[in-house]
Amino acid sequence: MFNLILFGPPGAGKGTQAVKIAEKFGWKHISTGDILRAEVSQGTPLGLKVKSVMDAGHLVSDDLLIAIMESVFLKNNTIVPGFVLDGFPRTLNQAQELDKMLQRHGHKLGLVLALEVDEVELVSRLIKRSQDQGRKDDTEDVVKNRLVQYHRHTEPLIDYYIDKKLYKKVYGVGTIEDIFDQLCAEIKP
Repeated sequence: MFNLILFGPPGAGKGTQAVKIAEKFGWKHISTGDILRAEVSQGTPLGLKVKSVMDAGHLVSDDLLIAIMESVFLKNNTIVPGFVLDGFPRTLNQAQELDKMLQRHGHKLGLVLALEVDEVELVSRLIKRSQDQGRKDDTEDVVKNRLVQYHRHTEPLIDYYIDKKLYKKVYGVGTIEDIFDQLCAEIKP
């Protein structure tokens, strides 16, 4: 089983590219953001629990995300040849817990691909996405807070994955197809 993390700040294009990668390789795309937004829109107990956190642009607790990931992994690990993780892990604790979870099930992480995009472009993309998709978690203030959270909590994972020799970066500006081609060139399952 090949497990890939698509890494980068909010608005880098992880979701768009993760879907394309999953389709190309036959892997399961797991987006914690999509899972959480679906729970919120359905008004589930989980959705009610995380709505205010997400609306403010803060990170959902590690314990909750780890439990969600393990549940999705257990439902799918025998029927797919790999996973594309989009939006997870976001903290060092989540990364360490992901390693433990994969190890418990006899798997490991294959690659971390990072989409690099400058902050001005990110803010522009996120605000446009908010207008196009009506996403309430993409207002300008929330976007800026999400980027602060990313720099504070998620960027430290770069060194963690560099130390494990799993980290590769791809410039995330250009056409969707050009970026996709660059990402695919780095993937060797």
